[in-house]
Amino acid sequence: MPSKRQNQDPRDLLIVMPASLSECVMATPTLDALRGLYPEASMTAVIKRRHRAILDGLGCVDRVLTVRQRRRKTPGKSKRRRSLIGLGRRLSKLDLDLAVLLPDTFKAAALAAVAGIPRRVGYERDGRGVLLTDRLIPRRHKGKFVPVPKLDYYLGLARYLGAVDPPHRMRLALDPAATARVDAWLEPDGGDPQQSELLLIAPGGNNPAKRWSPRRYAHLIDLMNDRYRTTAAVLAQPGEEAVVHELIEAAKSSVIDFSAHSMGLSEIKSAVSRARLLVTNDIGPRHIAAALGVPTLSLFGPTGPEWSHTGVATEHHLVATGISVAARDDPGFDGRASIDRIRTDTAFEACAALYQRTASLPKMPGGLVQ
Repeated sequence: MPSKRQNQDPRDLLIVMPASLSECVMATPTLDALRGLYPEASMTAVIKRRHRAILDGLGCVDRVLTVRQRRRKTPGKSKRRRSLIGLGRRLSKLDLDLAVLLPDTFKAAALAAVAGIPRRVGYERDGRGVLLTDRLIPRRHKGKFVPVPKLDYYLGLARYLGAVDPPHRMRLALDPAATARVDAWLEPDGGDPQQSELLLIAPGGNNPAKRWSPRRYAHLIDLMNDRYRTTAAVLAQPGEEAVVHELIEAAKSSVIDFSAHSMGLSEIKSAVSRARLLVTNDIGPRHIAAALGVPTLSLFGPTGPEWSHTGVATEHHLVATGISVAARDDPGFDGRASIDRIRTDTAFEACAALYQRTASLPKMPGGLVQ
């Protein structure tokens, strides 16, 4: 049972942000809901350093603490434990009285416990129930978790705390300096990038099974250029140079290579905001586009959109055929190359239909300016 102090409105609130870029974007409605619920509280967010720009300019948190991405070669558990204890001690100095844990990890609950935060709210998963004061039980069916879009999953925590009908709209803000840099890369002659019909491609992703073939992306670019005279650009992360090179080499059309520039998350947001249409695997730019109102064709396989649905009308899902829910739930199913069951002509038809359907939409209806 929560103590008397736990039943009071918090004075100093901690939000532990999710690990992935997509999930951080999907968490922005929950941040807004918590700000509306506790307008007088001081709100602190803990987030990965590389995702820091997701929170820039939103105005819903008062303090942001960043943590570095752990390098793969870092020695094992002892160093990770020291890092957790160090951050927990840092947080303990803030006299926080409520922690809202968006990720389901044991580590997130342990961090709040080490920090001495008296009320710790989160879903009871990953064996961390003993560390939580308020345990929400995720829905299950026949022993398996029922897929719930992360956007709604996180809002469930805000509803539990008292938020009534919280808005579902994801929000992002744009850095004018970053947008100016992107515009210079798009239109070096000083033209207006907002008038270009930019077809932005995001062909990367950590999971090879979820990456559509770069050659098929190249063919799609050529088909869109032939019909609509679009300008193509490719967006990628460090380490995805081989994917970009294969795509550009296979395309007959000219392709702007954003990976040739030093792009942080601020520039990625601005590049997505300039797109007339984004075609992407199930990766971060997909949710950035949803938050900014940019029409998006999202390609899925072997996993579907059940956990990551954005609910926006400007996104169209194209899921690889022949992949049953039962197969996706089978631990032995590896799904190698299954996304390539999506044919290029099928993707083009979907892309063209979305392009035409969204022709009259204003640009960036969800974007803010920092």
